[in-house]
Amino acid sequence: MSEAELHILRARLDGGIRNKAARGELRRGLPIGFVWGDEDGEVRFHPHAAVVAAIRSVFERFAELGSARRVWLWFHAEGLNFPLRLNQTDEIRWTPPTYTAIHHILTNPVYAGAYCYGKTRRERYVDAQGQIRQRIRHLPQAEWAVLIPDHHEGFIDWATYAANQTRLDRNTRPQPHQVGGALREGAALLQSLATCGHCGRRLRTHYRGRTSIPGYHCAGKDIVGGRGVYCLNVGGLQIDEAVTQAFLQALEPAGMQAALLAAQQLEADHDTALTQWRLAVERARYEADKAERRYRAVEPENRLVARGLETEWEQRLRALDEAQVELTRRQQQRPVALTSSERNALLALGRDLKPVWFAPTTTRRDQKELLRALLEEVIIAVFRNEYRAHLTLRWRGGRLTELEVSLPRSRPATVRTDEDTLVLLRRLAVHYPDDVIAGILNRQGRTTARGLRFTANLVGNTRRHWHIPRFEPQPEGPEGELLSIQQAANALNLAPSTLHRWVNEGFVAGEQVTPGAPWQIRLTDDLRRQFVEEAPEGYVVMQEATQSLGVSRQTVLQRVKRGELDAVHVCCGRRKGLRIKAVDNHPDLFNLSS
Repeated sequence: MSEAELHILRARLDGGIRNKAARGELRRGLPIGFVWGDEDGEVRFHPHAAVVAAIRSVFERFAELGSARRVWLWFHAEGLNFPLRLNQTDEIRWTPPTYTAIHHILTNPVYAGAYCYGKTRRERYVDAQGQIRQRIRHLPQAEWAVLIPDHHEGFIDWATYAANQTRLDRNTRPQPHQVGGALREGAALLQSLATCGHCGRRLRTHYRGRTSIPGYHCAGKDIVGGRGVYCLNVGGLQIDEAVTQAFLQALEPAGMQAALLAAQQLEADHDTALTQWRLAVERARYEADKAERRYRAVEPENRLVARGLETEWEQRLRALDEAQVELTRRQQQRPVALTSSERNALLALGRDLKPVWFAPTTTRRDQKELLRALLEEVIIAVFRNEYRAHLTLRWRGGRLTELEVSLPRSRPATVRTDEDTLVLLRRLAVHYPDDVIAGILNRQGRTTARGLRFTANLVGNTRRHWHIPRFEPQPEGPEGELLSIQQAANALNLAPSTLHRWVNEGFVAGEQVTPGAPWQIRLTDDLRRQFVEEAPEGYVVMQEATQSLGVSRQTVLQRVKRGELDAVHVCCGRRKGLRIKAVDNHPDLFNLSS
């Protein structure tokens, strides 16, 4: 009986807590920037003006930059600190912000004026050893116990919060056959917008040549001549220029007027759909009321009928809740009506956007943001035999625009020497003359672009066409001792797997007689100096290098490979790994002093 009484008391206490939370009066820990007021459920802004200003700056910068990471980098670039509080009774401390803190502020609905309770659930499960464990599971928003929008004054409204969540979701790496993703560095304007017109996959970007000419290719491959070939591979100059011209034409006054009419039509269509959903809610409410009246009219002794009517009443109530939730969701997605000042501003934008687009101060990232404002997707289909590409531009609102783009009449890909053969030729040309290289290529079953067997003359012609230096015998042996991966790893105090990874990533030069042969490392004094026990002064870890240079991790690694940044590998200590001298050796051409 005592155990039962404890259970009943616990249930009553939990019920009181849940009832108080349902009214929005249960006082739980508030995030930084809010404090509890004197009234029941009253939430106020923090009295410290600097704390409130720091929180507001996060939402202002996100509305401008569109990425949580860029907001975090902006705080570090400006040298701003951020308020931190470990618990409700702790003093506020000002420290450099972390990415987690910025992301938490952007995703916490409390900052949008909502009261939340029951976002997690404690579960018990049996592990692999048969032991009973507990874990805390984060629930999706639809399964939260309490969610009261407009409970208190927030830094943003609920509509802005929902738009921010959608934007953050799009910044993550999209799934296959989907567009999206955060804006990256690079000159390709259609990054994350272009899709393949043949298979529907999202196109990837690449850059070629010393000037980094952009291009697009599809990850899917077709078997052509016994090897995999991209189903789409096209340069991006003509494609980007055609899309830019179509975008600027759409923003002309006549095009903007058509866009305004389309927005009005979309608003009218949405109102019509909302009317139908309101009627559906009324019907569901009538059915629920009718089921309730039937249940209350039955005699209590007739339990069989009462149970059936009770089940029907519960089903009608669930249908009513689903209809109301759907109506609320569609009302939140209703397009906002444009005011007269906004219409005039959009019409003026159509006349002024072209000089703004080509202004030197407009960056590629700004141009990508403008394209995303109107374009949902660009479908590219390439017809190589006809030297043309067909573009289908899908605008926001559903309108489609089709374009034909002429491609340069370059050589077809079938008469070009295979890339793997060229890579092998560059490696062999350092060690062997043309006749020996021809024998190696023929033994591996490789052929020329025309399908012929290699000869010394054909190897020489290919080498001169691709500007590959010929083999020059050296009177003296090269500097350094040629060792295997295992021997070189022991000499450098490294794990063989680490040295293998550095060879594959291009940080350490490796030698092979032919593909498939064991890698060999030439151990020189320069190579030994790249592996140190302690990092020299000025060398920092990868995270600090990306923050200092303001670029991504992949960009830093590419610069290290090209020799633009100096790097060493720390072999000892708790924090082993790459250290980079974060000094940009390339001056800013646009800020040179006269």
